[in-house]
Amino acid sequence: MTVEPKTVSNDALNKLPLFATDLEIAVAIVGKKYAPLWKRDALPVLERRGFPRWDPLHQGRPVPHVKQFYALYLGITAGFVMAPPPDGKEKVWVPTRERKRLEAEQRRSAELKAPNAKP
Repeated sequence: MTVEPKTVSNDALNKLPLFATDLEIAVAIVGKKYAPLWKRDALPVLERRGFPRWDPLHQGRPVPHVKQFYALYLGITAGFVMAPPPDGKEKVWVPTRERKRLEAEQRRSAELKAPNAKP
């Protein structure tokens, strides 16, 4: 029994033939609106990172290899595990204005609780 590698599953990719053109792959990945942009700008970058090559015999790229490439590219094959923050506390980003308002409220409430305490 062989273990099949994990791949990206996408209904549009699953409907493609075994070998598909760059435009067909682009439409399946980013949609019709952004396909020309992906083909022009992203494809050359992805090819340098190991995107499956064009097969002249079949006049297309192998779709199963495209799925495996994206599984590796997105980190799906390795699984997903959240690492704990370095100090053990989760930090939530709060806008500066909101953070300052909250800090001022905390100072006021601390002053109300202990009016005679000196810093």
